[in-house]
Amino acid sequence: MSKTNTQFAWLADRFADVQVLRYQIDGYEQLTPKQRILTYYLSQAALCGRDITYDQNYADNLLIRRCLERIYITCKPQETEQWRALETYLKKLWFANGVHHHYSTAKFSADGLSATFLAPLLQRVATADEAQRVLRIIFTPSEAPLRVNQQAGVDMVTQSACNFYQNVSQAEVEAFYAAQQRPNNPQPISMGLNSRLVKLPNGQLQEQVWRIGGTYSTAIERITHWLSLATSVAENEHQRRVIETLIEYYRTGDLHKFDEYSILWVNDTESKVDFINGFIETYGDPMGYKATWESVVNFRDDEASRRTQLLAQHAQWFEDNSPIDPQFRKPHVTGISAKSITLVQLGGDCHPTSPLGINLPNADWIRQQHGSKSVSLNNIAHAHEQASLGSGFEEEFGFSPEHIARSQRYGALGGRLHTDLHECLGHGSGQLAPGVQGDELKNYASPLEEARADLFALYYIADPKMQQLGLVPDIEVAYAEYDRYIRNGLMTQLVRISPGGCIEQAHMRNRQLIATWCYEQGKDNNVIELRQRNGKTYVVINNYEHLRSLFAQLLREIQRIKSTGDYAAGRDLIERYAVRVNPELHREVLARYASLNEAPFTGFINPRIVPILSDNGSIIDARADYSEGYTEQMLRYSQEFGCL
Repeated sequence: MSKTNTQFAWLADRFADVQVLRYQIDGYEQLTPKQRILTYYLSQAALCGRDITYDQNYADNLLIRRCLERIYITCKPQETEQWRALETYLKKLWFANGVHHHYSTAKFSADGLSATFLAPLLQRVATADEAQRVLRIIFTPSEAPLRVNQQAGVDMVTQSACNFYQNVSQAEVEAFYAAQQRPNNPQPISMGLNSRLVKLPNGQLQEQVWRIGGTYSTAIERITHWLSLATSVAENEHQRRVIETLIEYYRTGDLHKFDEYSILWVNDTESKVDFINGFIETYGDPMGYKATWESVVNFRDDEASRRTQLLAQHAQWFEDNSPIDPQFRKPHVTGISAKSITLVQLGGDCHPTSPLGINLPNADWIRQQHGSKSVSLNNIAHAHEQASLGSGFEEEFGFSPEHIARSQRYGALGGRLHTDLHECLGHGSGQLAPGVQGDELKNYASPLEEARADLFALYYIADPKMQQLGLVPDIEVAYAEYDRYIRNGLMTQLVRISPGGCIEQAHMRNRQLIATWCYEQGKDNNVIELRQRNGKTYVVINNYEHLRSLFAQLLREIQRIKSTGDYAAGRDLIERYAVRVNPELHREVLARYASLNEAPFTGFINPRIVPILSDNGSIIDARADYSEGYTEQMLRYSQEFGCL
């Protein structure tokens, strides 16, 4: 299917604050049959870890999902408000991989659903104890209110509902991992990445490792089954070694083996088909140790990758000219590979929501010695753009016809270039000072790292080098991105926060930190203005060049914080600029956004990768099918891939 096919049914479902879209696998037919079979095996592996993500997010998520799905399947649908409320709640649970909102991490309410309606239905599908447990979780606000609680002054471990710790406190977690650190270790493992930390009855702390024969063994065995099949159709010997090493890591749980796999993976730049599979990102752990399971299957978009590859080729120039302290620049940028990809399948923490870009591995020493691999998800960005056409958002929040026209002309390009710079160069830039391990920033590490990469992108998108490389036709591209970014950080992203709430999610904290810091620092020169007109607030940038200099100043400081492990300075930046919300502005933004009838959150249905069989039953090819609906897909996933 062509990217210009406007007849494609992008919108698949809409409920609560969510829209669910389809995405196209452009160019799938141009892969070889062997490559398509490889994507099928990798896609099956991507779906087998779904239950792991649910359980990691909260210990009772699987119980609640199973009970509600049994009700939905076995009880006759009723055309009542209560039944529709139950259906909406179940859709929200699928979307968030649990009972906590995927973005705010607050437990979402069962609007319109009552315990008196749900209780007799639960009695048909669950034991009495299970039914009471489900009712208590759903209808008691004080029960597990936040999946991730990073509010200053609280015990972030005991006050977070995520299932990474059991009967331990924040102080015990910090002491446990501090005792394992080896000062000046040039190749530190990612401590705690693939385990749950529990306190035994005798008071000792123990890591329950997620591996074959350990925790989540049933799911991991199924993942490795499909990965083993994938080795039989690997594109080359190097890719086969990547997959085999990942299987060995799943078998042993050895984090040194994970580093070995990561190094092999980052150096696989020749394969057309690629994938991510495993315990990768630590956003879901308030302490920043434990990784949530995720998977992405993709293949390289050779035409779109010319832009990212051009950036990667000039990575040393960008590093050498960065406004950070020279001592924190990399003298030799190593192994930066970048590409635009076409997504084939999302799994675990990447589904139904999807990133727009990915930069891995996360280990700083691997980045320093072996480089990093950056990808931009081309067809996901395209689906977002198609779904937003005609929404009226720019007309509502854009200050002037000139601002709106610039956004409509250059906004999509500016957004994609920002993602490219953020992922391809921003995350891979800079270096740690001698003796700094990389985990000193603790719970503030994620928003500060995202801010560092965003600032890198914001600074360089307006650099003359971008025009010299032929990546932008005009400085107006940068100005369109500045308008969008600052407006989002100061105002429009607040549509994702409930009234009275504060900002918890790392990327939102990052954006508000940058926008608010620049607004405050530029007040004397009126760099950014919150202008009132007809009772509405608009963000107006009066001096784009001065704003760029503010991006440079903040980038320099955040790089210093990361490079030196200055926890106190990082904490102060986040707590001062990134957390609190202006309640009056928040109310205004929510009311204006509501008038657009738009959903602030977007997720995706996966195309179904269907094997094509020969007469004797062997797989000879695979095809993509787009006919499945959201509810149909979620129920099928639970039936076919539910194993915990």
